[in-house]
Amino acid sequence: MRQNHETVKRSRGRPQKRCDADTLHLIVEAADREFQSKGYAGTSIMTVAQRAGVSTKTLYKLVATKAELFERTIQDRIGRFLLDVVDDVSDDLDPRAALEHILFAFGVLTLSPETIAITRLVISECERFPEVARAFYQSAIVPVNGIIEAWLTTQKDKGLLRFDDVHITSGLLRGMMIMEPQRTAMMAQRGAPHRDEIALRARQCADVFYNGCKA
Repeated sequence: MRQNHETVKRSRGRPQKRCDADTLHLIVEAADREFQSKGYAGTSIMTVAQRAGVSTKTLYKLVATKAELFERTIQDRIGRFLLDVVDDVSDDLDPRAALEHILFAFGVLTLSPETIAITRLVISECERFPEVARAFYQSAIVPVNGIIEAWLTTQKDKGLLRFDDVHITSGLLRGMMIMEPQRTAMMAQRGAPHRDEIALRARQCADVFYNGCKA
């Protein structure tokens, strides 16, 4: 009695290539680690490509210059902060709770060891490489300030908070949240704060600010 056997078809040829978006993500992650450990001047496109597991030709196809690569690492970090705030801070959320959430997300972003390392890089190398300072300012400081100022403006327009100048108020709020722990960490007087420390600081800053500015 003859038995029938199914034939298993195997795919032939080269394995499917990664899409450009996935490859770019690997490159940006590799570049972020290289910039943190070696600085801007010490980072080369070749070592980034090797760390990412791609050829320099592939890297240059997706990112034209080292300055653009640095800017993309900043944008990737800031993008996570923006998504966190936009997704979790709704109009229905109590303003005091929303403020604490924004400050916590801002603290996690700016007080992480990775961001502190990048901030040190920018300060130490901005005179030699002005494109570094420009990328950091335009891709990090401006959009983060914009999110906080937009939220403050909305609360003022609703009559929930009172203050004169939104830009000055945002700067005071951001400074209260991060200046002291960021400064001590950047001067190597202590390590970056843990999440529970950041959460406590966000709660206390939210209390002080909200009680002082509520209408």
